[in-house]
Amino acid sequence: MSWGTELWDQFDNLEKHTQWGIDILEKYIKFVKERTEIELNYAKQLRNLSKKYQPKKNSKEEEEYRYTACQAFLSTLNEMNDYAGQHEVISENMTSQITVELARYVQELKQERKSHFHDGRKAQQQIETCWKQLESSKRRFERDCREADRAQQYFEKMDADINVTKADVEKARQQAQIRHQMADDSKADYSSYLQKFNLEQHEYYHTHIPNIFQKIQEMEERRIVRIGESVKTYAELDRQVIPIIGKCLDGIVTAAESVDPKNDSQLVVEAYKSGFEPPGDIEFEDYTQPMKRTVSDNSLSNSRGDGKPELKFGGKSKGKLWPFIKKNKPPPPPPASASPSAVPNGPQSPKQQKEPLSHRFNEFMTSKPKIHCFRSLKRGGATPEDFSNLPPEQRRKKLQQKVDELNKEIQKEMDQRDAITKMKDVYLKNPQMGDPASLDHKLAEVSQNIEKLRLEAQKFEAWLAEVEGRLPARGEQSRRQSGLYDTQSAPAVNNCAQDRESPDGSYTEEQSQESEVKVLATDFDDEFDDEEPLPAIGTCKALYTFEGQNEGTISVVEGETLYVIEEDKGDGWTRIRRNEDEEGYVPTSYVEVYLDKNAKGAKTYI
Repeated sequence: MSWGTELWDQFDNLEKHTQWGIDILEKYIKFVKERTEIELNYAKQLRNLSKKYQPKKNSKEEEEYRYTACQAFLSTLNEMNDYAGQHEVISENMTSQITVELARYVQELKQERKSHFHDGRKAQQQIETCWKQLESSKRRFERDCREADRAQQYFEKMDADINVTKADVEKARQQAQIRHQMADDSKADYSSYLQKFNLEQHEYYHTHIPNIFQKIQEMEERRIVRIGESVKTYAELDRQVIPIIGKCLDGIVTAAESVDPKNDSQLVVEAYKSGFEPPGDIEFEDYTQPMKRTVSDNSLSNSRGDGKPELKFGGKSKGKLWPFIKKNKPPPPPPASASPSAVPNGPQSPKQQKEPLSHRFNEFMTSKPKIHCFRSLKRGGATPEDFSNLPPEQRRKKLQQKVDELNKEIQKEMDQRDAITKMKDVYLKNPQMGDPASLDHKLAEVSQNIEKLRLEAQKFEAWLAEVEGRLPARGEQSRRQSGLYDTQSAPAVNNCAQDRESPDGSYTEEQSQESEVKVLATDFDDEFDDEEPLPAIGTCKALYTFEGQNEGTISVVEGETLYVIEEDKGDGWTRIRRNEDEEGYVPTSYVEVYLDKNAKGAKTYI
């Protein structure tokens, strides 16, 4: 099957078909190019996604990735980054092995096609020229024959006419002979051109055109083969990265299988364990003996002692319960009249009726620790060097971490000292390399740094040993840091801590008890204070004047607008801020709150 013999008369159709083939090839190139762009965009989006969820350096997120579940997620992010790299490889390989190669081949194909059809048109022009020459010689031969016949007839007429002279007859005879000779010459030319045309035509349809069409057919078949090879390459390039992508997915599966819930649970214990002992049993309070009643109905003192104070507020006392005591003081009701004169001294915090013991116990068991009430007493305090503001277990971890850091710094300085010592020895052996005395100052400075770091490490090791129980308490310094009380004042402080009457830490017992609680609150604030101020979640407008006379409250004037930083938690108090240094609690019924809908954790209500 050959286009030269089968399609000898389809020159124009073959020209259209080959152009269509080139268009198909260019369309495929465009398809692959768009696929490479999609792969690049996909890889870029995967990388951005992986980067977006990577933990930020030196942030709290890095600590969270100690857990195996978070580590599995981090491994997933890293594997997805490698996964994106494979899609970039696909794009690069398709560009270099398909798009670029086919684009070059298309240019060559266009040149080859142009050359073949140029040869075909040249052969067509040649046969057309021969045809025109044949037609011209044929018309000339026909014209000469007609003129020869006309001259012959004229001669015969003249020869038959007796009135015509002999000279005229001879002239007519000569003219007829000339015309016959011209007709014979035209016939010879016509015959010659006819033979030439037939030869050219035979060459054209049996040699030139078949050869040209055969070359075009081979060109077209090479184009088809090239498209097939490109499609195969397209699939192979995808197949090449499948093993690596499989390894990425295997890495994700391995990370998922490494998730250890028990280990994560242990990490939670290590991160949040305070080291405190659970509270002791609640004493039975005999209401039949009024004279022997304790100061507070809500005492949670330890009943295990034998006539000794059950609860001491030494820095890490086992009976330390105040972080878990829920405030139960209801806010004052709004004044009957909106006039400021109706509340001359502002609402006070009245003492509430004693609740049944079973109710207090249930409340104690179900309530969550609320420690925000002490934060208003002291803001922005510096963290003690010995981390005495932390619970025992957390303090031990911080001290151990500090000791490890100091040991690393000491080792680094010692390595530097050894390097300087070796350099000095080299200078002593080879004075031309440098002056040994120039290193004495640096060596002394490094030694001094090592000594300072060692003293610092010993100090933290002593604190660590104290926490772990290897050393006795440090006398006055320990008492100062822990806020140790006299055994006679412990019950009073315990009662004050148990009978907190307002959300800010104010109490309803005697003034002496309040002063003791202030010391306790300061120590408590050191342990639970967070450095960052709370963000504003809305604004409020004071409906009545309120004079905050107790610790933690803030005075407001009717009509004043302030910022809300903590909404009512169900206890009737709202925490507000006037400026950076003035914040506290006011009764919720005294203000009209406008919460910001976009604030985190804000709830919209009317």
